[in-house]
Amino acid sequence: MTQSTTRTSSVPPLPPPKERRRLREAKAMTEKQVAEALGVTQATVRSWETGRTSPQGRRREAYARLLEGYAAELDEKKRAKRKRRSKSPETAATARPVAKTEAASTPAPAPAPAPAPSRKKPLNRRPVRTVQADSRSRQNAQRRKEKAAALAGAAAAEAAKLTPAQAFDELYAYASPALVRQTYLLTGRRTLAQESVERAFHLAWHRWPEVAVDRDPAGWVRGAAYDYATSPWHRFRRAHRHPDPPNGERAGRALRKALLDLPPVYRRTLLLYDGLGLDLPETAAETEATTPAAANRLLHAREAVAERLPDLADAHVLHERLRELTETVSAPAVASAPAVRVSSERRAKFWTRAAIAVTVLIIGATAFTVVTAPRQYEPTPAPGQRVGGVPAPMGPQKLSRQDLNLRAKLRDVPMNGPERLVPRIP
Repeated sequence: MTQSTTRTSSVPPLPPPKERRRLREAKAMTEKQVAEALGVTQATVRSWETGRTSPQGRRREAYARLLEGYAAELDEKKRAKRKRRSKSPETAATARPVAKTEAASTPAPAPAPAPAPSRKKPLNRRPVRTVQADSRSRQNAQRRKEKAAALAGAAAAEAAKLTPAQAFDELYAYASPALVRQTYLLTGRRTLAQESVERAFHLAWHRWPEVAVDRDPAGWVRGAAYDYATSPWHRFRRAHRHPDPPNGERAGRALRKALLDLPPVYRRTLLLYDGLGLDLPETAAETEATTPAAANRLLHAREAVAERLPDLADAHVLHERLRELTETVSAPAVASAPAVRVSSERRAKFWTRAAIAVTVLIIGATAFTVVTAPRQYEPTPAPGQRVGGVPAPMGPQKLSRQDLNLRAKLRDVPMNGPERLVPRIP
């Protein structure tokens, strides 16, 4: 008992699905390489990273230790970078006077001749490198990480003092106003945006123990709301077949129309990357796509918007316009947090009772079948066989004249009387 307890405590905890994928991509490892290292299939690793399944037993322990090693190596690299950054100002300060004395003592070199113009065509870079080399995204990502770390520390300190209902109310008050505006831009339908946000928070309250310990609870709710809003089943609902007309808002009307003309996947990628400022791996993880696929979707979406609106051909301008639109667009108000919690509990009770009713119905039908079913085997009667050697039955024969006379005589005699019963002596 002690050995098993010690072994269980030594196993590192398994990070959330998004963190698993982030660690693998940060180490530049493919799903196939991880699958070969763990002795599983590539589809199994993909299901672990998307959260559809979770490893068990020895595979869970091996997977957790592998991810722990990845995280340790990444932390070591970050520490090395920080040390180099801290040492770089001192090295530059000491190297400046030496460089000045050497420049004063050595004569200036002759100017080199200008290089001949090259006739080679510039190489076409891959879309992934073009997006990842964006300095603006790197700076914004660094700022977001610092801000998220500060907010996470403050939230962790406050969460220890809050009850689950109070923590949910804080998350709802913080994320719901911005989330309903983003969902409205994603769908163009006010009622659907409000319904999607409320359904996402219903699911969050139903799975609150999982959401409360998530690295980004607002991102968890955002993913659930976006998935519900972009579901293709809404096209069969009469109220959501066409987007709502603009409600007297002229600012950003052309951009909103250009967004709605994009495919839902491109629209979501563009909104996450340029509207919310997520980096490319996070955008790919939330849209359940690879990083190259997310980059190609982003570039195609930008090109489509630039064709409709040439003023937004610059990525920086498009980023600013989308960010302003997500903050200023008018969207319907959502219900209060207690009402959402009560609605979620009622919905859970309804489906629980429905599941119990269906289970009872199945059990009753099974019991009725068991009671009414025959208890022993009754063979079916064998099919009839033709018997040979028996003459065919004959019909009534034709009466002779004597028979006809006798029948007439019998009919003339009264039907009742002794004469009919007592024979006469001739």
